[in-house]
Amino acid sequence: MSATSEDAAHGGAGWSPRTASMQDEIGKIWRACGVDSEWTALKTVLLHRPGPELKRMGDANKALMLQVPDATLAGDQHDRLAETYRAANVDVFYVKPSKVPTPNQMFVADLLFMTPEGAVLARPASTVRAGEERFVAQRLAELGIPILRCVRGKGVFEGADALWINSDTAILGTGLRTNIEGAAQVTSLLNEMDVEVIQVQLPRGTMHLMGTLRFVDKDHAICWNRRIPEAAVHALRDCGYEVSFIPDEAEAKKGMALNFVTLAPNHIVMPTGNPRTQSFYEQLDIKCETVKVDELHKAAGGIGCLTGILKRTPP
Repeated sequence: MSATSEDAAHGGAGWSPRTASMQDEIGKIWRACGVDSEWTALKTVLLHRPGPELKRMGDANKALMLQVPDATLAGDQHDRLAETYRAANVDVFYVKPSKVPTPNQMFVADLLFMTPEGAVLARPASTVRAGEERFVAQRLAELGIPILRCVRGKGVFEGADALWINSDTAILGTGLRTNIEGAAQVTSLLNEMDVEVIQVQLPRGTMHLMGTLRFVDKDHAICWNRRIPEAAVHALRDCGYEVSFIPDEAEAKKGMALNFVTLAPNHIVMPTGNPRTQSFYEQLDIKCETVKVDELHKAAGGIGCLTGILKRTPP
């Protein structure tokens, strides 16, 4: 039978146009996912449980770590973190590397940034971590989560440098881990979604924006006074945020007291061993779940760094 313009394949009777937006298809064609806030109820996370890769480590500094973590203890502490998420009714998925990964694979937050329509795949800044994003890409594909953009060219970008101020505004830090080209690529994608992006330059010695800024509610942010860029504080206040500053720099450095994850408005999971900061949070009416992760801290990251966030409830 010869084809004609009346056939469905050529736009004739039976043709069914795809008119739904990408976001409309999330939860239907694609797995339910998406993030455009940092404070609403956490629903789904992606983790990587550290294991054999830590046993193969040599020099901690060459691996971008502070000390060599004990693999067994680090894995056990990571399990407790996963249990804490499950107890909060959060779905937990794991990266499934096809071979033994680099020691930093556990820091999943660095390897992706979620939008309402899917993920931006990171491109880590150090050769030590190059390729970790492949395993995250594979897992996202298996889970049915769309990858909207892979940072390319000479751009480098790590997901812990981008945060949502509100559903219309993101803040993006440039510095050691995200360069200007990488930031421009992420900004371009977000602008296509009608999201304004505020770029701030991180001070020397700051690893990620995440380490200087966390959100606990729609109008309340917690910051590290000596590390957060002044432009970021102004942007937060311009967007209607109250900004509180952590009270103990020693706990922030050694105990990673600011490196928490918000489970729901004014409800966080934070590392144990930070009594002054925890008391400060509780005085702000923030409920604190605590997990012992000091062995994982030896790898130069905390709870926020370990947690790739795939879904939060819409604001």
